[in-house]
Amino acid sequence: MSRAQLTRTGILRMALGGGGAPAAAAEGGGGRRAPFLLRALRIAVVVCLYWFTSIAMVFLNKYLLDSPSLRLDAPLFVTFFQCALTAALCLGLSLGAACGPPCAGLPTLRLDPKVSRSVLPLSAVFIGMVTSNNLCLKHVGVAFYNVGRSLTTVFNVLLSYLLLKQTTSLYALLACGVIIGGFWLGVDQEGAEGTLSWTGIFFGILASLCVSLNAIYTKKVLPVVDGSIWRLTFYNNVNACVLFFPLMVLLGEFRTLYHFDKLGSPSFWGVMTLGGVFGFAIGYVTGLQIKFTSPLTHNVSGTAKACAQTVLAVIYFEETKSFLWWTSNLMVLGGSFAYTWVKGLEMRKVQEDPNVKSSERNETGV
Repeated sequence: MSRAQLTRTGILRMALGGGGAPAAAAEGGGGRRAPFLLRALRIAVVVCLYWFTSIAMVFLNKYLLDSPSLRLDAPLFVTFFQCALTAALCLGLSLGAACGPPCAGLPTLRLDPKVSRSVLPLSAVFIGMVTSNNLCLKHVGVAFYNVGRSLTTVFNVLLSYLLLKQTTSLYALLACGVIIGGFWLGVDQEGAEGTLSWTGIFFGILASLCVSLNAIYTKKVLPVVDGSIWRLTFYNNVNACVLFFPLMVLLGEFRTLYHFDKLGSPSFWGVMTLGGVFGFAIGYVTGLQIKFTSPLTHNVSGTAKACAQTVLAVIYFEETKSFLWWTSNLMVLGGSFAYTWVKGLEMRKVQEDPNVKSSERNETGV
């Protein structure tokens, strides 16, 4: 799913001040503790919701893409269905906007062919992103999935230099070096255990590249949809549904579906729908987590979530991993955390420097 959905959401101002500050001061320490505990509980609920949604989506997609009991070899159809459901949910919520909360903040959605054509280049990158993510998950285990797609940060640095002419600090480059080392060590250990899939590795690298490109193109396309992430999500998924059709014909997935013995099973469509709902929800809960914490905290939470997801996958699938395999995961997670921390410090320094132009601040934030 698109990391650029994060661009719309901001940091919630966590303040004890405002209208309630005098009352809190009058009540003393107990009065100040109550709002703090309420905010802490709210943040904990949002973080748990993000973790649950993200991890559940990965396990559901793994079942749909590579389950021995399901035996459905149609990854493009699974991705197409999730895009169609996302577009339908966006449209449905938009139609319900007149009903008031919780849909009151949604813009009115209508399909404008001119806007759709303007979004098309981004949609092509979006298709590459979601398809390569799912194909990577199909060919590698859930436990290795995080390492297989771990080069996103490296591509962010590379593309920022090639396309945006932005340089990266030495400490951030060192963190990228740790990530690359963890990636190659993970590939080596998967090969040593006999579970390496070069197809999965290829799609993992492609997914990392597409995630980085998607973030860059999203920033360029957002003005076309008046800066609305909801509109961009709607157009992106509608375009994706149209573009998926010829791809499914070329790869013979309609023939595969015709011979699929569970095509009329309600349980199959229930899992498909659930996977689509989680795919739609992950963008929303990601925005919520950033809103109630901060972008830096969100990235740290995502790193911790990836660690928990790896451990859960090893336990659930009853796998045994070597010390070096775990070391590769720790290197990727540690490098990702270090990069996030370094960039956070750099962004804070830039924001606090009055001599830095606002355009430069925006570039550093990207």
